[in-house]
Amino acid sequence: MIRIRAVSGAAGLADLLLYVLPGIWCALVLAAASVTPAGVNLLPALAVAPAIACLCSGRQQCVLAGGGAALAALVSGVVGQDGREVRGSLGTAVAVLAVVALCFRMAGRRLGMAAELERTREIAAATQRVLLRPLPARVNGYAVAGGYLSASEGARVGGDLYEVLATPYGVRAVLGDVRGHGLTAIDSVAALLGSFREAAHDEPELTGVLARLDRSFHRHLRQRACAEHPAAADAEARDPVAEEFATLLLVQLADDGTLESVNCGHPQPFTAGPHADGERPRPLALGEPLPPLGLLDDADRAAPAQLGVLPPGHALVLYTDGVQDARNASGTFFPLPEAVASAAAAARTGGALAAAPLARALSSAALRHSGGRPADDMALLVLLREAARLPALPRRAALSGPRLS
Repeated sequence: MIRIRAVSGAAGLADLLLYVLPGIWCALVLAAASVTPAGVNLLPALAVAPAIACLCSGRQQCVLAGGGAALAALVSGVVGQDGREVRGSLGTAVAVLAVVALCFRMAGRRLGMAAELERTREIAAATQRVLLRPLPARVNGYAVAGGYLSASEGARVGGDLYEVLATPYGVRAVLGDVRGHGLTAIDSVAALLGSFREAAHDEPELTGVLARLDRSFHRHLRQRACAEHPAAADAEARDPVAEEFATLLLVQLADDGTLESVNCGHPQPFTAGPHADGERPRPLALGEPLPPLGLLDDADRAAPAQLGVLPPGHALVLYTDGVQDARNASGTFFPLPEAVASAAAAARTGGALAAAPLARALSSAALRHSGGRPADDMALLVLLREAARLPALPRRAALSGPRLS
């Protein structure tokens, strides 16, 4: 609350300064004119006052206030002067009025453009929320949290993707990284997320979901290649190039903590436990990854999912290479294992690990390391298996129990 009030007070002071700045300029011009030698006329500089108001605030009322201050200063500057100097000031008054009219028009256009930009931002934010939907806080006994930072300034999505769904086969999650970053990779992200959201509910096996995603990705690349080369004569010119790929990590979690995973060229996830002593976060050993999506063959698509177990109270931390490859100003890579350990320590409360604080702490650490603006998109996902709770006693049994005197 203190910080909010301080910011509001500073904003009000800055807003007031925008109104008085043209008056300050007029006062300075009058003070300089009073000490200049005879024959030097500084009063035409008063016409700058409405331009200052337009430049600093862009508000029409500020422009009018600046013009009024300039005219008032001009009148006070010629009081007591001879008729020749008074007639000479008429040109300055005309200049002030002309600048006021011009700046008033510019401020109006600026206001309209600002409103249009705000509407465009609202539409873009709504579109990005549809593409990369907010994660559920809890799914089938698993707490969920995530973090995302696009390398493109002002964008909320880029080349990374994630999704968590409750399906008839368990909790299914995907975390991926399309080649490239920022706005140029959004169309591929949209294709993969749309395919996953459908296949995750339809395919009983995780490898079936992978096959659907791979087919969808190839189809998307072919369609994009045809759109980019509509006049290509041979089919090879329209085929997706070999450099187009996406790393992907598919995860399925059952109610008992059984974990199935299909890794297509993605960094292995970390696990973090609820206890600080003797349980260092470590990469989860789930076998050798498959090639990235888009480079798979039939044998890769048929490879069985890797199995593991996530104990109660433990968290699975998934991330893209933008996190582990983040560098600081000196070129040092982000120390991910140490950062996961520190974030897990900060996220423990009463011996229990919390998903949202873990994701926030790890995201903040990566952002600080990269100086606030990463070179690549960053995404991370935390899936925490909640510890089993004892069923509550019936009210009758609770009332009949022993009492403390």
